[in-house]
Amino acid sequence: MIIVLKPNTPREQIDEVIAEVAKLGYDPKPIFGTEQTVIAAIGDERTHHTLESLNVLPQVQQVMPVQRRYKLVSRESHPADSVVDVDGVKVGGSNFTVMAGPCSVEDEEQLLRTARAVKAAGATILRGGAYKPRTSPYEFQGLGKEGLRLLELAKRETGLKIVTEVLSERDVEHVAAAADILQIGARNAQNFQLLIEAARSGRPILLKRGLSQKIEEWLLSAEYIMANGNPNVMLCERGIRTFETFTRNTLDMGAAAAAKMESHLPVIVDPSQGCGVARLVRMLCRGAVAVGVDGLIIEVHPNPAEALSDGQQQVDFQAFRQLMEELPPFVAAAGRTMVR
Repeated sequence: MIIVLKPNTPREQIDEVIAEVAKLGYDPKPIFGTEQTVIAAIGDERTHHTLESLNVLPQVQQVMPVQRRYKLVSRESHPADSVVDVDGVKVGGSNFTVMAGPCSVEDEEQLLRTARAVKAAGATILRGGAYKPRTSPYEFQGLGKEGLRLLELAKRETGLKIVTEVLSERDVEHVAAAADILQIGARNAQNFQLLIEAARSGRPILLKRGLSQKIEEWLLSAEYIMANGNPNVMLCERGIRTFETFTRNTLDMGAAAAAKMESHLPVIVDPSQGCGVARLVRMLCRGAVAVGVDGLIIEVHPNPAEALSDGQQQVDFQAFRQLMEELPPFVAAAGRTMVR
């Protein structure tokens, strides 16, 4: 069940409803909006008291059942778009945010050159893999803690916020100490213990869709994060595995649109991993903007031909600068404002 409170209800009255929900045997999960708060009541409605009686409270606007399995993620519980605040950078709502940087952090020079270039072009969040999950154990696995140190260095020099992937529960604490956003990659999208531990870090989470994950499963993975007390979740469509071989993955724009329709969470598209072909990235960025997503995460490298991982899908500085110069009219046509 969802309890919708009247706009601008003071905190003490919100707490009163939370206490009543708990008293009736449910686990209350408040979602605080700019003007309005809703409370998701988690529990088996067949064995607990009905919540309909809460309609008598003057601060309650409506008590309604939720049909979706992803109660906290669903627009049924939170009709308005959520905005995730990444240390001052707003993702979602009317904002359009670009995250950019190399697939892997390789060395100080490569990362700092890239950070300076993407910031100059208009990106506000630096992506870069310190830990890299690779299909082969013989491929470059990332620099680990040294990569995190370099990301912190790039942040100090450029002011860009940092998004980087966390691969295991044991790494959450030290990755969260360096990063502004924890990325959960496609291979870990249903690693539920990692999702729970990442949620408890308190950092915003960028949740990538699994390689063969259904949309409902993707949203239920986000539900794990929100159900463990972290409302700051961003969904990322990064392509799925299909029969197609021309592209590395198939970027599912339909899934991005469905996520926007079903969920209030910001939706980000990764065109680089989404297709695995650098020359297609610009066109896919335009398509993603037209679908109505909230931002992009793009792989950028000083010299993609020499990249230690996934060089074929990374754009160089000139291509990224051209892409960023072309995007604003598309973003404006979609009713958004580029965050710079």
